Amino acid sequence: MRTERPATGWFGRGFTLLEVLVGLLVLALALIALTRTAALQVDAFGQLRDRTLAGWLAQDLLVETRLAAGQPAPGTSNGTRRFGPSEWGWEVRVQKTDVATISRIDVRVFAPAQRDAPLAQLTGFRGQDLVP
Repeated sequence: MRTERPATGWFGRGFTLLEVLVGLLVLALALIALTRTAALQVDAFGQLRDRTLAGWLAQDLLVETRLAAGQPAPGTSNGTRRFGPSEWGWEVRVQKTDVATISRIDVRVFAPAQRDAPLAQLTGFRGQDLVP
């Protein structure tokens, strides 16, 4: 003679179709949220890479201007330069200061398609009174 144990709790009776569907819905929503978070992190990494490269290019342009022979003439120059994987726009503005032998150099670097918002901005000085 065979005796069956009575079903107790949810272990004995299994899941209903509705419970399985609700569980899958919760899992799908969690996976969508994780995917969106990962996509935002990838975008943030790309922006950080661009700002880093723009900063390096700005430093390079500032050093080139400082090392040029003679005192740089006041005015603005601009152009494009290939640096890393992209073509960057740049602008170097040289201004006189209150000290006649010292010039202020402002460097701005732009993303290829966005000339209105610089990704990097750097200011330096050059002059005979700054040489040790």
